[in-house]
Order: sequence, then C-alpha cells, then structure tokens
Amino acid sequence: MTHDLAKTTSFLALHLLVGFTVAFAVTGSVAMAGGIALIEPCVNAVVFFFHERAWRGELSLAMLLPHRHGAAAA
Repeated sequence: MTHDLAKTTSFLALHLLVGFTVAFAVTGSVAMAGGIALIEPCVNAVVFFFHERAWRGELSLAMLLPHRHGAAAA
C-alpha cells in the first residue's frame, strides 16, 4: 500500500468517525448517524469534483444556474 493510499484511507476513517460522532450527538440515533456518516462523504466527493473543475476554469457558477430565455413567445 502506498503512502498516499494509506493516508487517504486513514483520513476517510477519521472523516467517517467524526461524521458519525457528530450526527449521533445531534440525533441520538445510531441508524441516522450511520446514514449521515455514509451519505455525507459521497455528496462531498461530488461537490469536490465540481469544485476542482471550477478552480481549473472549466466550470463557472453561471453554467450551473438555470438558463434564462428572452421574452416568451406570444
């Protein structure tokens, strides 16, 4: 296992543990905390993908907003 993979894996474990702990403290539910701890990193990964594209200049906020058309046809 490479150093980067080991570091990524340990960070993921910490991220899941912190997410679970915070969610459990707020909800008091193991099931809810587990769901939140698993879903949040997945959503975060999608956001990170678009964040990286935006930083490279490949994506702008205007591209994500609904397109506005001119005056409606009569």
